[in-house]
This record gives sequence, C-alpha cells and structure tokens, in this order.
Amino acid sequence: MHAKILLVEDDPGLGFVIKDNLAMKGYDVTLCVDGEAGHETFLQQSFDLYIFDVMMPKKDGFSLAQSIRKKNQHIPILFVTAKSMLEDKIAGFTAGGDDYIVKPFSMEELCLRIEVFLRRSNGKNATEEIFSLGQYTFDCRNLTLRRTTDAKILTQKEADVLKLLCMNKDRVLKREDILKSVWGDDDYFLGRSLDVFISKLRKYLKEDPSVEIVNYHGVGFKLECKLSEL
Repeated sequence: MHAKILLVEDDPGLGFVIKDNLAMKGYDVTLCVDGEAGHETFLQQSFDLYIFDVMMPKKDGFSLAQSIRKKNQHIPILFVTAKSMLEDKIAGFTAGGDDYIVKPFSMEELCLRIEVFLRRSNGKNATEEIFSLGQYTFDCRNLTLRRTTDAKILTQKEADVLKLLCMNKDRVLKREDILKSVWGDDDYFLGRSLDVFISKLRKYLKEDPSVEIVNYHGVGFKLECKLSEL
C-alpha cells in the first residue's frame, strides 16, 4: 500500500510539480491550494505525512499545523517554504513541525526527507524498548510518554530527541551529536531549533522533579533521573 501524503501549497505550478514527482515515486498525493482546504481534507481522510507551505491564503501553514496537532500528534509534518529566517524556522518547530525545507530545493532532497520520516513512522528504525523516567514511562516505538493515567503522544522528532537522551542517561550529549543523529546536520539554525524541542520535553516531564534535562551551556544536554533507573 502506497504512503498517503497531504500536500498543501498555494502555488499551483509548484504544487503540481511536487505532486507529479512524488506520484512517480509511488506516493499517493492529495493536493490542496489553501490552508482551509487542507484542514478540511485532514478531517475527512487519513494520511501518513503532511507537507505544508507556510505563506498561504485563508490559513497559513503554521496555523494549519497547530490545528492538526490538536488532533494528531504523531504524523510527521514537513514545512516547505521560501522563509529562511531563524525566527521562522523556530516558529515552525514550535507549531508542531518535524522538519523544514527551504525553497528552492531539489526533489531528491525532498524525497529523501520523506523516506526518512516514513521509515521512522512505520517503526522500521524504532526499537521495542520502553524507558522508565521516574514517574513516567516512555514507549519510543509508539511515541507515548505516560504518567499514571495521563498519556502524551509525542511528535516523531520529540520522540527521537528523548530516545537519544534516554539511551545516554547521565551522560552529557553534545549538541552537535544530537543534531547529526536526529536531523542529519548540525548547522546553527537547527541548533536553535533543538532548544525548542528540549523546552517541550522539559514541559512534558515537569510533573516529576526527579527527572531533569540539564543544560551544559555551549556543550550539550544530560538526562538525569535521580530516583529511578532507565
């Protein structure tokens, strides 16, 4: 069964080019030309991955991502946009995006990023391991962080970062190692975006003071679980 992709792009020419190229790769692509149409299509159908332009009429890509994340936390969201400023990238990750590709881009690059996300979503690179974090249980395969009766569904990138921290508990992970492992690159823009993901994870873990993600300024991060073992 072919992976289903929702593409929301207000430039008809670019939208059809992306759709046709992805179709030739075997993907089942639904194209919408504005954010509202994209949201309606999301409510009516199921998809394996979303690709959103940022600057769109009726509903921009960031707002669309925020709306979708209220109902679905785990399906990957990839932003495709001409906006390349650091603030825009951070806004994209804060809105719930998993990755960001700046126009102009090659179809080869887009397809490679899609393949990486779909492999992770299908669990081919996931492990069966379940980590105990104080009062929390983190199921990295199912992207679930659970505490007593409450469960938080993480995005794929959030889960990737937390899994890496869990696998290196009580060790300082260098920023560049996290970036290369999770994003495949360690440029400055992604480094700032990593801080957004760390902040989100701290928020999710805040109910248990024994669990802490410690920042070593200019070096990296360390996951500490003072009262429990992973």
